[in-house]
Amino acid sequence: MRMKKYLFIWLLVMLFASCSTTKSLKATKKTAVFTEREKQLILSGKSDQPMRVWLITNKDDSTLLRKRSAFFKVDKNDTLLQIFTKRLLATVRDSASRGVGIAAPQVGILKRIIWVQRLDKKGVPFEVYYNPVITKYTEKKQDVPEGCLSIPNFRATTKDRSYAVFIQYDRPTGEHKCEMIEAFTAAIFQHEIDHLNGILFIDHLLKEAKYNIKHKVE
Repeated sequence: MRMKKYLFIWLLVMLFASCSTTKSLKATKKTAVFTEREKQLILSGKSDQPMRVWLITNKDDSTLLRKRSAFFKVDKNDTLLQIFTKRLLATVRDSASRGVGIAAPQVGILKRIIWVQRLDKKGVPFEVYYNPVITKYTEKKQDVPEGCLSIPNFRATTKDRSYAVFIQYDRPTGEHKCEMIEAFTAAIFQHEIDHLNGILFIDHLLKEAKYNIKHKVE
């Protein structure tokens, strides 16, 4: 029992130490504006209107989905950012999508923005995260049944998702926060933040397959 207590304290210390360090590093990398192409996409519909989900089955879509998204400066008075944030939520909650998370590049916007349904909270609310980064992964893994709005009609189980992760992010107010997430909700964060780095969950399946083939041969 005492060992678990010390471990928990150590995790908290590591979390907040990591948070303060990475915050100062990321602040120098943020860009302030959407591109003209992104502005056109955002303003192509009303704030409550879902956007088109980009698919890997489309060549141009697939190319963009493989790019890294940019950090940006959060301005709570930025009307365009507010409109996009609402449209991204409308997309993940749309009856044609019905996901538990979505990342900005999935609608063609290369900015570090995600919505995640917090299944670990009362009422399982959707929450938005700006500039999210995972600073630490636990060695303990979990099997996760996954699907993706950008990969139609395909589901599979990944086996390399960490059971818990330390994340840091900006709130819509501009406040910088850190948090530890566990279990399936942690897997959602890993999936969506992967999107911001141009990674799809099928990449994990390919990596696992290569690992298994290699060890069978050996």
